[in-house]
Amino acid sequence: MTSAPPHDVPSTDTVASGSPPYATVLFDLDGTLTDPFEGIANSLAYALDRLGRPPVDRATVARLIGPPYTEGYVQVLGMTPSDAEETIAVYREYFSERGIFENTVYDGIPALLTRLTEAGVRCAVATSKPETYAVRIIEHFALPVDVVTGASLDGVLSRKGDVIAEAVRRLATTGDGVGRTVMVGDRSHDVVGAAEHGIPCIGVLWGYGSAAELTDAGAVALAATPAELADLLLPGR
Repeated sequence: MTSAPPHDVPSTDTVASGSPPYATVLFDLDGTLTDPFEGIANSLAYALDRLGRPPVDRATVARLIGPPYTEGYVQVLGMTPSDAEETIAVYREYFSERGIFENTVYDGIPALLTRLTEAGVRCAVATSKPETYAVRIIEHFALPVDVVTGASLDGVLSRKGDVIAEAVRRLATTGDGVGRTVMVGDRSHDVVGAAEHGIPCIGVLWGYGSAAELTDAGAVALAATPAELADLLLPGR
């Protein structure tokens, strides 16, 4: 098991005997359920070439995976907000047709989601990727999740904390509520966004964030593989 801070699992006094410690798991998408690197890299290369801007290396592309698009382009690429918006618009020309499926599901994720579902745990997606794309990706790979919540194309809904709030709202309206909820993600944005709503976050190390980034942000545990994550979400099973 990966070294990590103590895992803040609900106490056995508040969890029915035999029940998983969490009733609802919110998953990030990029870097957590799927590896979107090639599609994002190809889409960005297309946009930068079309706009006559210099290309970026693969390490820089990796830093862009996780934060909202505009935030990443401004902070990582040094663009102005207006240049970032122009780049995003051209990026989407390629991404919406090709880049969206230049993407792979991480080994072990389908089995993990199936195990959680069979154990009665609700699985949902809360991602900074535009929701219209996130839904297509989840459907394309036939991943078993109940709710998919993402950013809006116009950027009004983009912050991870706001996306998580919307996911929680949608889950609550189903009638089952979202008690004993945990976030799972690979970047500090996932940890911080969940904390805004009093939700703990487990950090995963197969994505694009480091152990230090996740721990410093306040992740309650780290998992190096989907199997380790399963041990945290379904202990003893």
